[in-house]
Amino acid sequence: MNIHLKLDIARANFDLSVDVQLPAHGITVIYGPSGCGKTTLLRCVAGLEPWARGVVQLGHEVWQDDAQAVNLPTHQRAVGYVFQEASLFDHLDVAGNLAYGHQRAEKQSRNAMSQAVPQQTIELLGIGHLLKRRSHELSGGERQRVAIARALVTQPRLLLLDEPLAALDHARRQDVLPWLEKLRDDLNIPMLYVTHAVDEVARLADTLVVMNQGRVQANGPVADVLTQANLPVVLGEDAGALLTGIVLNIDTQWHLAQVGFAGGELWVRDSGLHVGQTVRLRVLARDVSVTLAAATHTSIQNHVPCVVDAITPEPHPSQTLLRLRCGDTVLLARVTARGVHELSLHVGMQVWAQVKSVALVK
Repeated sequence: MNIHLKLDIARANFDLSVDVQLPAHGITVIYGPSGCGKTTLLRCVAGLEPWARGVVQLGHEVWQDDAQAVNLPTHQRAVGYVFQEASLFDHLDVAGNLAYGHQRAEKQSRNAMSQAVPQQTIELLGIGHLLKRRSHELSGGERQRVAIARALVTQPRLLLLDEPLAALDHARRQDVLPWLEKLRDDLNIPMLYVTHAVDEVARLADTLVVMNQGRVQANGPVADVLTQANLPVVLGEDAGALLTGIVLNIDTQWHLAQVGFAGGELWVRDSGLHVGQTVRLRVLARDVSVTLAAATHTSIQNHVPCVVDAITPEPHPSQTLLRLRCGDTVLLARVTARGVHELSLHVGMQVWAQVKSVALVK
């Protein structure tokens, strides 16, 4: 089952024109700079933009198809919407806010299973101890968790999250991210998640849609999109690769974990990992260099055999971005143009990637 979005709407500073097929599972992150149309797209899906034209279809459910004169109002679209600000009712405690959300569930869904939804959501988001508190007694992270819970108890077929962490400081964001991961892993509800924060992309996304000026520049599995070297929106200091691997070994003496992936192994800092655990790793291009032979007598612990897949000039003429294929995995390396010249690097050449730093993002 897929989500089909084909939408057009005119804005003062750009025209939104999108035509994408998205998987109806996991988290699809809609990423791009401020003002590129991310929130407008979400509002179109929710039916909040009356001038939007096109198609919104979830599997066999058609919420909008102007060619067939179908355009369901927002209250008939089975969406849960989480905004940047939690927007809870101050006159109600947390339990009251959840009860309000549950009352919006369709009457025909009221059965024993639907009555269990609030308690399941409370447990899923760990907010049982907050039920008697008013919104002004909650931290920013707690308010957002309650807002997500209120959206979920409406029993949506699609969950829309519009930069839900943007109003939080770094510490509160780190508090909420594990709960969002839990939603992704435990719920069978597709999510469209808007952000311009690359760390949220790396940690949460299954599918990535990159937008700029109202257009989709790339769309696909997150690891594939992040390593498209010709995407200026995801370059700069944030350019890098996202890898999924399995913990193979723990070095207790040096507090390191060896993670195997489709193409090699990397040593990362052990933060309480266990053998057999699946993890996500983020390797930034600025932390990768290349050599023509396996390096010796170096403090860098990670060396992976690769083939040069692409060589792309960067905006500054001194820099070049290399796309390296290591088995079934792709890494990016930012090196100087002079280094490319002196090593006579070319597409198809076998090299070794030296990885100075690896970030564990899951």
